[in-house]
Amino acid sequence: MTTKVYTEADQLRGDVHVRAPLVLGGLDFNGVTEKIAAVIEKPDKRWFAALAFSLALLSIYGVCIVIVVWEGIGVWGNRAPVYWGWPIVNFVFWIGIGHAGTLISAILFLFRQKWRTGINRSAEAMTLFAVVCALSFPTIHVGRIWLLYWFAPLPNQMDVWPNFRSPLLWDFFAVSVYGSVSALFWFTGCVPDFATMRDRADTQLKRIAYGAVALGWRGSNRHWHNYEVAYLILAGISTPLVLSVHSIVSFDFATSQLPGWHTTIFPPYFVAGAIFSGFGMVMTLLIPSRKIFDLEEIITIRHMENMCKIILLTGTMVGYAYGMEFFIAWYGQNPYESFAFVNRAFGPYAWAYWIMISCNVFIPQVFWIKKFRTTPWIMFIISIFVNIGMWFERFVIIVTSLTADFLPSSWGYFSPTIIDVGCFVGSFGLFGTLYCLFVRFVPQVSITEVKVVMEQADPHWEGYHLAEEGH
Repeated sequence: MTTKVYTEADQLRGDVHVRAPLVLGGLDFNGVTEKIAAVIEKPDKRWFAALAFSLALLSIYGVCIVIVVWEGIGVWGNRAPVYWGWPIVNFVFWIGIGHAGTLISAILFLFRQKWRTGINRSAEAMTLFAVVCALSFPTIHVGRIWLLYWFAPLPNQMDVWPNFRSPLLWDFFAVSVYGSVSALFWFTGCVPDFATMRDRADTQLKRIAYGAVALGWRGSNRHWHNYEVAYLILAGISTPLVLSVHSIVSFDFATSQLPGWHTTIFPPYFVAGAIFSGFGMVMTLLIPSRKIFDLEEIITIRHMENMCKIILLTGTMVGYAYGMEFFIAWYGQNPYESFAFVNRAFGPYAWAYWIMISCNVFIPQVFWIKKFRTTPWIMFIISIFVNIGMWFERFVIIVTSLTADFLPSSWGYFSPTIIDVGCFVGSFGLFGTLYCLFVRFVPQVSITEVKVVMEQADPHWEGYHLAEEGH
């Protein structure tokens, strides 16, 4: 008896698309383990190049932070009337990037979407690293970093409690809880794979390190039962965080009276945009990774195509929100609100607005065509445009609303400084360094979860008994 070995070419043909498995190339359980573990055990030269490049960018960020702390936040371009500049733009951008990880891991897990298994580990790690990058900006934005503990719900030495009615304090709780739960969720899923790496370790140091984080995992029935219960509970806790965290971030703007911010569509609009940008970043990372580390049979075109469909859906939702903002401004007959949106599209920052519209609404529409959502280099380019467009969205929301406030005599034009640019570019160095270290020391793809969705794991698989007999 022979079993059909599906390849990537088979998966691209519509007649076998549904029947083609999520793991291609005829890999068995051992083949999956060997292919994923090889990424850690045999590092590629291109990994060292990526790490060196990321460290170079990270050093730029370090220098810029030292300058900001030493000189003060006046080295940024934040000036009246734009007191919220690039640091807050970057904060919201990175928080949005982190949303795809929780969506892929938690929500798709609860809906039993098996295609998540090839990409969930990288997406979860990306969530953690994006949160770290996001939190770095409010940290340096407060100016006096040594008084950062004032954010905590404790009275400071002046006996002044934080204002619990402030959305900025809600951010503190929301992001910290989101980061903590995401870290627990990611670590719980890694435990069986850490045990696999412990058992494969070729040095005593590796055996001790992986053994410590494997928490004594032996793969017993009791271990698997506790693992699955804990994973399900954490998935249930994480799911509402996808909706709550970016909704609370949107309240930073929506609870104000400033035209352009004071709108009730912000929470769902921000959530859709966060998922949109998050999936764009996942594709930006995984398309090169699957090629560099020879994971194309595990992270397949089917995974990529499904993410393209979600980008198409959320991009369309974001486009709807853009149009609804103009409709509400017209329908409300508030001259200040109407001016704010007309000024966005046709004022001094019209170039930024139309970059945003092009990258977020028009360009992703090419994913209606199957050829474009199954060709890796096209998907990679579009994912770059998605990330660019979502950064400009946050820039447009913040800067264009602040530059033209209620007092025309105070209007101005925001221009970033070299320190603004250095902090933003450097934050990608922080993200890239963390991701490179993750790829080097943690299985990039969940070994155990991929095996669960393989056809060999099905007792009714036609080759099950032959595999049991060792044929």
